[in-house]
Amino acid sequence: MAIGNFSACLTWVLAHEGGYSDHPNDPGGATNKGVTQQVYTAWRRRQKLPTRSVRQIEDDEVRSIYRRQYWDAVQGDSLPAGLDYAVFDYAVNSGPGRGIRHLQEVLRVRVDGHLGEKTLEAARSARIIDAIKALCERRMVFLRGLRTWSTFGRGWTARVMGRTAGAQDDDIGVIDRATLLATMRPTAVPAPKPAREPSGKALDEDTSAIAIAKKAAKEPSLWGLITGLAGTVATIATSSGPVAWAIAGLLVAGGVYAVYRLERARAVAA
Repeated sequence: MAIGNFSACLTWVLAHEGGYSDHPNDPGGATNKGVTQQVYTAWRRRQKLPTRSVRQIEDDEVRSIYRRQYWDAVQGDSLPAGLDYAVFDYAVNSGPGRGIRHLQEVLRVRVDGHLGEKTLEAARSARIIDAIKALCERRMVFLRGLRTWSTFGRGWTARVMGRTAGAQDDDIGVIDRATLLATMRPTAVPAPKPAREPSGKALDEDTSAIAIAKKAAKEPSLWGLITGLAGTVATIATSSGPVAWAIAGLLVAGGVYAVYRLERARAVAA
């Protein structure tokens, strides 16, 4: 799993988190770029710095906080591509402990909130796209049970599951971006039986890029994922550094290859 995924995943998370807010119904209180005042104050104190309003948080502070307290907490560098983003965004939104526990439920390993070697091994050997879908569905179950669902439920749903097929990049959900990342950067481990959402609902079994392309051609509801690729690539490319450009290039190459394989398969069939 490439360490460089952190930059791309952080860009996507921040796109959902937005700027400063202090909603009266938000238990987190004053928040800026997804960082609450309480988290920011604690971080400044650990750095031996004077406390100040989260309104004044700087970009390098945001990056450090997300890296140490969320990405590293869920061992993003050790998780398979795509699943790393799904767990990371969950950790940011609802806490690393809950994100890890629900990942363990999906992977059917001991649920203890500690992401150790057994959990990592299960993640690496899982059907990644199935695990991503199951985790996002499990996340929605949790969110629907919160007392603030009536206030924030619409936004949470858009963040996790996306809004509509063919939506603009800002409307692409975590499930779509994570699936794209996993599809374009497949792991080399053999795939066992698919992970299942706790309700027992079966998930898709064929997760290859060409299968997704074929399915999208038959099912217009999946075009939101495909059309989001261009916007996703543009979002990554706006990040600084060669790693972001490399990820964008890889996504484009994967998309082109999927189309090529689809057209070739059609030609053979004809």
